[in-house]
Amino acid sequence: MDIERPTSARNRRRRRKYLYAAGGLIILVGITVGLSRLDPAPPSIDRATVWIDTVKRGPMLRSVRGPGTLVPREVRWIPAVTQGRVERILVLPGTRVDDSTVLIELSNPELEQTARDAEWQWKAASADYRNLEVQLDSQLFNQQAAVAQAEAEFKEASLRYEKNEILAREGLVSELDLKLSEARAESTDTRFKMEKKRLEIAGQAVVPQLEAQRARMEQLRELHELRRNQVEALRVRPGNSGVLQRVPVEVGQQVSPGANLAQVAEPRRLKAELRISATQARDIQLGQAAEIDTRNGIIPGRVTRIDPAVQEGTVTVDVALEGELPKGARPDLAVDGTIEIERLEDVLFVGRPAYGREESRVGLFRLAAGGRIATRIQVQLGRSSVSIIEIREGLKEGDQVILSDMSTWDSHDRIRLH
Repeated sequence: MDIERPTSARNRRRRRKYLYAAGGLIILVGITVGLSRLDPAPPSIDRATVWIDTVKRGPMLRSVRGPGTLVPREVRWIPAVTQGRVERILVLPGTRVDDSTVLIELSNPELEQTARDAEWQWKAASADYRNLEVQLDSQLFNQQAAVAQAEAEFKEASLRYEKNEILAREGLVSELDLKLSEARAESTDTRFKMEKKRLEIAGQAVVPQLEAQRARMEQLRELHELRRNQVEALRVRPGNSGVLQRVPVEVGQQVSPGANLAQVAEPRRLKAELRISATQARDIQLGQAAEIDTRNGIIPGRVTRIDPAVQEGTVTVDVALEGELPKGARPDLAVDGTIEIERLEDVLFVGRPAYGREESRVGLFRLAAGGRIATRIQVQLGRSSVSIIEIREGLKEGDQVILSDMSTWDSHDRIRLH
């Protein structure tokens, strides 16, 4: 007969294990699904490593800043007037000079000989002028004497003719003698008129001859003065007072006409040449106020020139200094300049983000209440200054934002600060 076998204890334990395993698996799947639906934990950042600023409302001063140097307002280069050899350099850079100070001595033997020749030619022409003047005076005097003699002969012949005419009417003089005396009177009259004409012509010829010789003399005199000035220019002088800045030549060097021999400037009359980024220089206008930081004091000034060309991404802006120069201010001194563009009233502003350009839209991390969590938001920026920028939308007064470079966390919208 068949015997019924009861379920063994081992089967019951096995069944319970299967049930526990299935239940655990279900719980594990549920936890995994739940965790997958949760946001990932935000990365943690040390608060001390980021720059945090607070949005403010009020007046905002727009300005641009750039490095630069102090340069003389007036610089005079002393050129070589003629060719020569540098014999001596008498003054070193940094020395105060006046218009009579000899800076450099040049030599040019050929020029010195040419100057002496020009002097003798001028003296010879001057002597020729005086000789011609005496000759013309003598000729004029002789012609005046000839006119006087011709006039006397004419008067004598006229009187003789008048006497013979009277005597002829009384029959005391023959007809032939009367005609001879008449012809004599006519010939002396003609000669007298001719001599007077010669005197007039001689008088008119004096001035042109003297002027021609005087022009020749003046030409040689000016040539002599030119050569003399060139010889004198071998002793190089600055022509005005100031401080010798540089001497770009050496003893023994040959220089050509026009070569720069020395630079002189007035060190107390300086201006600042600032190099402003081309993207910031577009709002700069002539006459705008500026401040020049010499590291030893601040000097106020005004924009006087804006270079129309862009060089290496910058625009050169000249600032005339209006205040007293601090100690140590000198040409070629490195400075920093700030130019005031405009003053905005009642605007929202914050410090400039690391990559925030004006009139752009950027993502910034705004701190939540308590300052432990920061969330990325989109912010519309407006006009900018050196260190601050206008907020058009996205933030309100009192908000705190991170201005540091956060490009490392571009894939995260939330971060934790500790």
